[in-house]
Amino acid sequence: MSPDTRLTSAMLVGALRRRVAEAGGFATILVKGDEISGVILVQALDRGQDIGLFERVPNLDGGYALMRCGPAPGDDPDALATYIERRRRSDPDLWVVELDVAEAERFAAETIC
Repeated sequence: MSPDTRLTSAMLVGALRRRVAEAGGFATILVKGDEISGVILVQALDRGQDIGLFERVPNLDGGYALMRCGPAPGDDPDALATYIERRRRSDPDLWVVELDVAEAERFAAETIC
C-alpha cells in the first residue's frame, strides 16, 4: 500500500470489530456513517461500565489519535445520547461504535489510529 493510500472508515470499523471479537469482547455499530470518510466515535465500555467517548482525529504527525470527547463517564445517561444526536445533526456521515472489552481505548487506538 502506498503512503498516500488511506483505509476507508468502513474498513477501519470492520477491523476494529474483528479484533474486539477475537479478544472475547463485543463491538456494535450504533450509527453507520459514510463508508469512505466518516468520522469515527468510539464509546468505550469495560464489562458494561462506561469508560468514555473517543473521537479519531488527525494529529500533527500526519497520522491519527484518539481524543476524549462528549460527556464524562457517569454523567446523566441521557447526556451521551444528546451529544451524539447533536453531532449527527452537524455531521450525518458520523460513525458511532460501541466497544465492550478490557482496554477498549487501547484496542481502538491500535486499530484505527
